Amino acid sequence: MDTMSEMARMREYAEGGGQERGRRTHATAWVPTTDIFAVEDDLVIRCELAGVGPDDVEISLSGGALTIDGERMGEPEASEHYTRERYYGHFRRRLKLPENIDASRVSASFENGLLEVTVRGGVDRHEPEQIQIKHTPAGETNIRTD
Repeated sequence: MDTMSEMARMREYAEGGGQERGRRTHATAWVPTTDIFAVEDDLVIRCELAGVGPDDVEISLSGGALTIDGERMGEPEASEHYTRERYYGHFRRRLKLPENIDASRVSASFENGLLEVTVRGGVDRHEPEQIQIKHTPAGETNIRTD
């Protein structure tokens, strides 16, 4: 799911008074709750996938991004609901990993509806580099026009 679609979904949800209406679309797809944290140099990703079986989840690594893709099956029978907060259907989480991570450094386990993915050596310990901003006096410009 892309960031703009998720932002649109959240805005629509907030404007609707906290209730999503109608059939869920790409923009309103279920996104599992995920924790991402470091254990020493390893990156650990935990996704809550209650009601999803391990055979209904696929994990892939491509272009430096880890994708967790799956589906919660078995939407409940239509009946009178007082409230409905669980979602069914397809889900996807895509996480950008540090450069040079390959699939041999990624492992996953699934227990009691909790998926745990470990990326060995996946914690990026590099400090961000500061970029200096040049000050241009008022009335002058450094923008090239040719």
